[in-house]
Amino acid sequence: METALENLSKEDLLKVISSRDQTLSERDEKIVYLEAQLSMYKRMQFGQKRERFEGDPNQTMLPFQTEPEKVEEQQQEIKKKIEYVRKRPNHKGRAKLPSHLPIEEVEIHPEGDLSEMVCIGKEITEELECEPAKFYIKRYIRYKYAPKDGSGVSIAELPERVIDKGIAGPGLLAMILVGKYMDHMPLYRQKQVFARENIQIPSSTIEGWTRQALEKLEPLYENLVFDTKAMGYLQVAETPIKVLDSDKKGAAHQGYYWVYHAPLEGTVLFDYSPTRGGIAAVPMLGNFKGYLQTDGYAVYDSYAKKKEVTHLACLAHARREFEKALDNDRPRAEKALLMIQQLYAIERKAKQDNLSPEKIKELRLEESLPIINEMGKWIFEEIKNTLPKSQIGKAMGYAYARWDALSAYLYDGNLLIDNNLIENAIRPVALGRKNYLFAGSHEAAQRAAMIYSFFAICKKHEVNPFQWLKYALQNIASINHKNLTDLYPQNFKKSTDM
Repeated sequence: METALENLSKEDLLKVISSRDQTLSERDEKIVYLEAQLSMYKRMQFGQKRERFEGDPNQTMLPFQTEPEKVEEQQQEIKKKIEYVRKRPNHKGRAKLPSHLPIEEVEIHPEGDLSEMVCIGKEITEELECEPAKFYIKRYIRYKYAPKDGSGVSIAELPERVIDKGIAGPGLLAMILVGKYMDHMPLYRQKQVFARENIQIPSSTIEGWTRQALEKLEPLYENLVFDTKAMGYLQVAETPIKVLDSDKKGAAHQGYYWVYHAPLEGTVLFDYSPTRGGIAAVPMLGNFKGYLQTDGYAVYDSYAKKKEVTHLACLAHARREFEKALDNDRPRAEKALLMIQQLYAIERKAKQDNLSPEKIKELRLEESLPIINEMGKWIFEEIKNTLPKSQIGKAMGYAYARWDALSAYLYDGNLLIDNNLIENAIRPVALGRKNYLFAGSHEAAQRAAMIYSFFAICKKHEVNPFQWLKYALQNIASINHKNLTDLYPQNFKKSTDM
C-alpha cells in the first residue's frame, strides 16, 4: 500500500488523503451519533432485569410453609397494630369533610338506665362513607281521564326519553359513558357490575345504549365544531387510536384523533380521521385565521404558512430535545435548559401575580425577550460547530428551524408558551387505549370523539361529568336550537352556580 502511494502524483495523493479524512470524519460522526443514541436509550430504559427472576438454585421453591414460631410472632404483631389503630387519637391534620354532602346521623346513648340522669352535652365524630351505585326502577304511572259523556280520553304525555321505548334512563346512560370514557372501564367490566346486583343485561344491549346515547349528542357536537372553526387561537395535536376496520381482515386500522384546544374559550374538540395526513385537518383548518400553535409535525407547515395565520411552536417540545442531549453534550444542553427554565419562571410569575394579558405582554417584552435573543444568538453560533446527527445537534436544529414560531408567543399576552394544555386533554385517550384497546369501527371512533370533547371541557371547567351528561341527555331533544350552547359543560356550570 505504501509503495502504491509513493507512485502517486502530489495531486492524486492529496485526493486520497482528503477522501480518507472524509471517511474518518463520517465514521467519527456516526460513532458520536450512535453513542448518543445508546446513552439516550439507557436513560429511557426502565423495568427490572430478567436475571433477577430467572431463579436462584438455593432459593426456597413455592409453595413454602412459614415456621409456626414466626406465624405466632406475626399474629401478635398484627394484634398490637390493630389495638393501636383502635385506640389512637384522631389525627390533628386530617382532611376536612366536604360540606355539600348529605348527613346521616346515628345517635348513640350510654347503656343502662338513664332515667335518673341528665344529658349535659354530646360529642360528634364524623367519617366519610359511601354506598355502591344504587340501581332502581323509575316507574311512570299516567292516569287516564275521560269525560262522563264518553267523548274522549285524556292522558299526560311521557317526559322526553333518551332512548325511545328503551329501559335505560339518563342517569344509567350517563354512568355507563362516564365509566367507559372518563374512568376507562370497558363495557364488559361494567356488565360485571350489573351482574353483581343480579341485573342481567346482554352485552349487545349495553353497546346499543352507548351508541344511541352518543348519537343524541350529535347536534351539540356539530355546534361545537362550528364554534371552534370561528376561534382565533387554536392549539392542535393528534394522537393514534386503533380501529377494527372490516376492510382489513384480522388487523386493526391505525386511525387518529385530531384535537383542537381553544385556550381563551376553554373548549376542546376531538375529531376522528382514518389518516394522519394533512388532509385530515382541512375541515377545521382549511379556512382558519389567527394564531395556530402546534408541535413540529411537518403536516402543519402548509397551514402555518398561510397569510392569515401566525404560527406558534411549543417550547416544551424544544426543551425535551435538549433534555435528551444531556448525555451527549451536558454543558451545552444544560446551558439551553437553563435559559428555557428562566423563560418558564417568567410565565409562573405572570400567573402568580394574576396579570392581565396587556401586563403579561409587557413583562415578556421586558424580561423574556432578552433571554430569547441571547439563546437565539447562542444557537446560531454553536450549531455551526455541532454534528447535525448528534443529539445536541438535533436539539439545536429543532429550535433553530422553528425559532420565529418559538418566539411568537411574545405577540400577545393571551398566547401560551407551549402546547402542554392540549397534551393534558389528550391523556384520557392514552389511558383508554390501555383498557379497551380499540374502537369497533370508524363511526364508533367518531362517536367517541364527541364524548371525549365534552368530557375534556368538563375537566377544564371543573364540572362533574356525570351530572352534566345526565342533564344534557335529558334536555337535548327538547331545548330550542338557538339555546343549544346552554348545554355546553362550561355553561352548565354557570347555571348550577347561580
